[in-house]
Amino acid sequence: MPFLDTLRPNRPSKNEGVYRFDYPEVFVLILTVILLALHFDFRSTSMALLVIVCLPSLMILIYNYRRPKSFWTSNIVIILLSAVIGSVQFCIIISLSLAALIGLRIIISGSENNLKLIASSIITVIVFYYVSVTLAVAEIDCYEGWTTPIVLLASMAVILCQFQYMYQEYLGYETRANQAVGRLSRMVSVINKLTRFIPPQIWEPIVKSDSPVIVSNKRAKLTIMFSDIVGFTELSDSLSSDNLADILNTYMHCMTLIANKHGAVLDKFIGDGMVCFFGEPKSRGARQDALDCIAMAIDMRREMRTLRQKWRLMGFEGLYIRIGITTGYCHVGNFGSNNRLSYTLIGKEANLAARLEASADKDEILVSESTYDYICHNYECQHAGAFQLKGFDDQVNAWQVLDPDADKGHLSKWVDHTLPGFNLHLNFKDMKDNDYQDIRARLNFALERVEQEEEKLATDIAAECKRDNNGHK
Repeated sequence: MPFLDTLRPNRPSKNEGVYRFDYPEVFVLILTVILLALHFDFRSTSMALLVIVCLPSLMILIYNYRRPKSFWTSNIVIILLSAVIGSVQFCIIISLSLAALIGLRIIISGSENNLKLIASSIITVIVFYYVSVTLAVAEIDCYEGWTTPIVLLASMAVILCQFQYMYQEYLGYETRANQAVGRLSRMVSVINKLTRFIPPQIWEPIVKSDSPVIVSNKRAKLTIMFSDIVGFTELSDSLSSDNLADILNTYMHCMTLIANKHGAVLDKFIGDGMVCFFGEPKSRGARQDALDCIAMAIDMRREMRTLRQKWRLMGFEGLYIRIGITTGYCHVGNFGSNNRLSYTLIGKEANLAARLEASADKDEILVSESTYDYICHNYECQHAGAFQLKGFDDQVNAWQVLDPDADKGHLSKWVDHTLPGFNLHLNFKDMKDNDYQDIRARLNFALERVEQEEEKLATDIAAECKRDNNGHK
């Protein structure tokens, strides 16, 4: 799968870098003790130091050739370097050269081990210095012979090699980091695109907790809403596909924003209809879920009034929303197979919501008795009757949810009235402070035109009556 391959990081192979020896200080150690033995003509103390340092060093060479770095190996190397520093009784040049190697090894080993390694080094230096003084070992002349400059040059070579290797590693890490950032940016871009096909209530927990996604569902109490556009089918017969798609996309966009605002799970789009529900995966309680669903439905109906006015100006008449809502137990969760899943709901209550929506008139919100019991104290409802719905043996009582602004008279935030040749739509929520003067001027102009037409009509009627009277004479 090429796409997935591009998202996977380029992991180094298991054998990458396995043949590199990570402790070049060991070579300096062996060279130093050999030079010291030569300098002291292979005396017993110098030979003892040679054996003490060379045997562990050779074991490290053999053992760590095919193994990664470890704390204990680093600790042994630092102890051996410190032993040589103490044995030469702080010969300044040799001591500084080997101390530089100790410092480099401590830096490479990581901050969590710094104190342990420093403590080991200090203790070893003190112990071997005390042993050297006690045994009355002759001090090395730091400024004569080849021992001091050779140790210094070897230490500098090791330090330069280590820094070169660290720099190459840094460049490699930087390259891989840039590649990882690019892959991550691409993954985020792809995920952002994919999340537009999935409700946020579903994908957010998966992203945050990396929870497993399997075929699973459960029985839960949900408030379900079905909605569609009344008159859309008839309009589709007379419109081009471009205009039809524009109307549908505008409608779906506005309704999706409202659904997200109220925290609904937008299950699916079905042609010009949509299915939303409350109660899973996050429920605020059955009653509050029902109230949230009703508030969302009312906002959708109000938004449809604004859209209807815009569409009227474009020449598209007669588009209204109708909604059916019910509350009850359904099975909700991941349905499908391990290769393809869909988070949705099934059950009799979902069918009831669909049947109520099909029975609703234009601009009507019909709710079942179960939902009515939860919302009747907060919203004014009117009994719409008992319906014989397909798939249900008994008649189903339904209530119509009235607009909360309908009984507020002049305080209503909406004014919407339609007659043949007359469309009035006022949405006070969207009006700006500087709009009122212009609206008043346009309404006055319209009122003057209405009065002129009314006077003209009265004059025409009077003239017609006069002609009729003269005809009778």
